[in-house]
Amino acid sequence: MFLDLHHVQLLIPVGGEEAARGFYRDVLGMSEVPKPPVLAARGGCWFRSGGWEVHLAPVPEFVPARRSHPGVLVGDLDTLAATLAAAGHPVEWDPHFPGHRRLYAADAHGNRLEFLQAIRD
Repeated sequence: MFLDLHHVQLLIPVGGEEAARGFYRDVLGMSEVPKPPVLAARGGCWFRSGGWEVHLAPVPEFVPARRSHPGVLVGDLDTLAATLAAAGHPVEWDPHFPGHRRLYAADAHGNRLEFLQAIRD
């Protein structure tokens, strides 16, 4: 029935697009995806890299998602951790996910993100 995950939507504060670009494009290296004109009028921005896409939507009563999060598989968790830390985004390592190494970090607006790397035997 299900084929794949198309995107994850996260909320940002109104006017938060540039800070989001600074994180998703400049720190994570994701490509910005042009929004269709009818949706671009609502604000926000979309990014894509590898097998995941994130849609960031501005809302007036923004509160960061500090517990719920997308879980993103990556190929080199150590390099990502170093990149995040160098850009001022601390990482929190969590060893409690069998078969994977994982860490948590927050985007420019405080939304929680989980990054995982499969452990190969």
